[in-house]
Amino acid sequence: MTWEITQADRAGWQREATAELAAILSAHPGVPVIAWTVSAFGGSLSGKVIAPASRIRGLFDAWQQALLLNEVTETSSGNGMAVYLRARAWRNGVLVSLTATVFPAGQGEEVLA
Repeated sequence: MTWEITQADRAGWQREATAELAAILSAHPGVPVIAWTVSAFGGSLSGKVIAPASRIRGLFDAWQQALLLNEVTETSSGNGMAVYLRARAWRNGVLVSLTATVFPAGQGEEVLA
């Protein structure tokens, strides 16, 4: 027996992820805004911290704690110029992940210029 994923399946997963995002934003009005993406397949939800370099880690930590994201990884780039942060957890059947790139002081500020 083969199982086929339909367009209706994908749309349903996206609706679930969107509903979870709405619930997250309603529950945490005091946490600064970040960029969110709902995936086209699987209905996962991904938050990305985009801010001045001096604020990135603090915003990442605030969202990670607010969402109780328990799988946290921190990986240094090969040249040591950046640290990649990632956290994730399942929330109400939706995989929610959070990412950020932390640059050394003075680096990465041009991203927001």
